Amino acid sequence: MKAFISSFVLYTILLLLLCIHLWRPITANNMQQNETDRLVLIAFKDGITHDPLGMLNSWNDSLHFCRWSGVHCSRRHVHKATQLNLFSYGLVGSLSPHIGNLTFLRTIILQNNSFHGKLSSEINGLFRLQVLLLSNNYFEGKVPTNLTYCSELRVLNLTDNKLDGKIPEELGSLSKLKYLGLSRNNLTGKIPTSLGNLSSLTLLSAGYNNQEGSITEELGRTILYFIQLGFNRLTGTIPSSMYNLSNMRYFLLIDNQLEGSLSQDMGVAFPHLRLLSLLGNRFTGHVPVSLSNASMLEHIFLLNNSFTGPEPPNLGRLQNLLVISMAQNQLGSSKGDDLNFIDSLANCTQLRVIQFHQNFLKGHLVSTIANFSTHISRINLGSNQIHGTIPSGIENLVNLTYPSLVRNHLTGSIPSDIGKL
Repeated sequence: MKAFISSFVLYTILLLLLCIHLWRPITANNMQQNETDRLVLIAFKDGITHDPLGMLNSWNDSLHFCRWSGVHCSRRHVHKATQLNLFSYGLVGSLSPHIGNLTFLRTIILQNNSFHGKLSSEINGLFRLQVLLLSNNYFEGKVPTNLTYCSELRVLNLTDNKLDGKIPEELGSLSKLKYLGLSRNNLTGKIPTSLGNLSSLTLLSAGYNNQEGSITEELGRTILYFIQLGFNRLTGTIPSSMYNLSNMRYFLLIDNQLEGSLSQDMGVAFPHLRLLSLLGNRFTGHVPVSLSNASMLEHIFLLNNSFTGPEPPNLGRLQNLLVISMAQNQLGSSKGDDLNFIDSLANCTQLRVIQFHQNFLKGHLVSTIANFSTHISRINLGSNQIHGTIPSGIENLVNLTYPSLVRNHLTGSIPSDIGKL
C-alpha cells in the first residue's frame, strides 16, 4: 500500500510539473500577443503631434486598450484591435509604420484630420483590411502599389490629399474592391485599364487630378453606378461600353477635353440616372431625346459644349428634375419654334433652375413660362434670338430671384407687377 501511495504521489508531482512546464510558455505567448497591439497603438499615438480635442487622452495604462477612444476589438479574438476610427478629430501627425502589425484590423478611418507624410508601405501587412478611409488629409508621395496585399479591401478612399504619380495598375488585382476614391490629388497619367478587372466596383472617383488620355473601354466591365472623372485632361469619346452600365446614377465628366456625340439611347441605357454632368467639354451632335426616359433625373448639366439642334421635346416627363442647364452651346433650329420645349418643362413641378442662355434659340416667348412651379429661382434665356413680349403672370413666380432675358428681340412693356419679385 505504501508503495502504491508513493507511486501515486510521484505521478501527481510529475503531472503537475508537466502542466507547469506546458502552461508557462503558453501564458507568456498570450501575454506577448496581447501586448503587441497595445504597443503598436502607443507607437501610433507617438506619431500624433497635436490632439486639439484630447481624443487620445484615454490612451493610457488606466484602461485596457480595447476601451481606448476610437479602438474596437474582436469578440472572437480578444485583445486584438479590429477597427481604428478617429474620424474628424483634428489630429495632426504622421501615420506610424508599425500600424502594419495590427494584423486583425478590418477598418481604418482617419479621414478629416491633418495626417501628413507618405503612406507607409508596411500597410501591406493588413491582410484582413476591408475599409481604408484616409480622405481629407495631407498624405503625399505615391499610392502604394503593395496595397494589393490587402486582398480583402472593399473600400479605398484617398480623396483630397497631396498624392502624386500614376494610379497603380496593381489596384486592378483588388478583386473585392467596391469603392475607389482618388479625387483631389495630383495624380497624373492614364486611367489604368486594369480597373476593368474590378467586377465589384460600383464607385470610381478620380476627378480634380491631372489624368490624361482616353477613358478606358474596360470600365464597361464593372458595375459602376457612380463615376467622377471631372476636372482632368481626358480626351477622346465616351466609350460605347460605358452605356452597358445600366445601374449608372451619377455620371460626371466635367471640364475635360472629351468630344464626339452622346448615344441617342443614353436615357434608355441609364434608366436610373439622377445626375448627368458633362459641362465644359467639346461634345457635339443632338442632346439625346431619350433623356426623358431616365425618369429619376434631377440634375442635367450640359453647358459649355457644342451641342446643336432642337431641345428634346418631352423633358416634362422628368418629374424629379431640379436643375437643367444647357447654356453656351449651339442649340436651335431654322424653324423658329425652338421654345416649344418650355411648354413641356412647365410640367416639372420641382424645377428650380433653367439655363439656356448663349444659344441660337429662335421663336416666340411662350406664355407658359409664367406657369412654372413657384419653386423656380433662376430662369436665364439671355443671348438668343427670342422675340415677343414678357408674359403677364411671371410675377407669380415668388421665388424667382434671377430672371434674365437680355440680348434677345423682345418688344412691348415690362409687366408692372414684376417688381414684386
